[in-house]
Amino acid sequence: MPSDDLHWFLTLAERERVGAAADQLHLAQPTLSRMLARLEHRLGVRLFDRHGKRLTLNASGRVYYEHARRAQAELDAARRELADLVNPAAGVVRLSFLHSFGARIVPDLVAGFRRGSGRITFSLRQDAAEVVTAQVLDGDADLGLVSPKPAVAGLGWRTLLRQRLALAVPADHRLAGRRQVRLAEAADTEFIAMPTGFGMRRILDDLCAAADFRPRIGLESTDLVTVAGLVAAGLGVALLPMEEAPVRGPQPGPVLVPLADPGAVRAAGLIWSAAAAPTDAVGRFRDFAFDWSQR
Repeated sequence: MPSDDLHWFLTLAERERVGAAADQLHLAQPTLSRMLARLEHRLGVRLFDRHGKRLTLNASGRVYYEHARRAQAELDAARRELADLVNPAAGVVRLSFLHSFGARIVPDLVAGFRRGSGRITFSLRQDAAEVVTAQVLDGDADLGLVSPKPAVAGLGWRTLLRQRLALAVPADHRLAGRRQVRLAEAADTEFIAMPTGFGMRRILDDLCAAADFRPRIGLESTDLVTVAGLVAAGLGVALLPMEEAPVRGPQPGPVLVPLADPGAVRAAGLIWSAAAAPTDAVGRFRDFAFDWSQR
């Protein structure tokens, strides 16, 4: 596939409408339709099923799409490496991370690194642990900051810090005055949790399984600040990291009771694709993060 075909084909596959893709690409619709026809003729297969004005990838198209995405990622990596060769002091680090790391960990890392490498810029993205992992494996991110360690192949991992975990309860809860608590003592209470696919949800499920019960999930939120607020409002209990306890502003937050369960920690670590060679900028930031973890 010529490299010029990559961008428009990926755009068309993701937008699924010739008109929308043509507008995004600043092309006339007939021009884009002819480009698709030439590509399909060259390959000898149809890549899309037509449903009126909508296009969806068929089996052949899905195979081609995955290869095209990987090819585009490789070309983007080559451009970044060439830019680093021309000016090794410059570059971009594409860092994806969990929402809960955006309050302290990511700002500390980026600010500390930029003090010595000010010309290196960052592209920052926040999402669930599964999404961050997929972005790193697909080449859409250079590095990811997640917790816990992903249970997938093809990744490098380095623990940066370990956070103690606590049971967050409302101020008038029966466990609020305890110095520590075992998770099983809250087995009869509704939990407020992050949705499946988020790192804190996996940690909660694993700790509850070790304590021999399945948590009753009353409410879910993708944001730990919201989780803390819901707990403080008396709507349930939750698992929260002690060091990153979210704040709701002027309103009182939940009471955090340290967990006595074995393994009640959240290991936050850096991930990268084991198959991808890091650019100079990415390698320098990764080394800085390793040193930062030893402080």
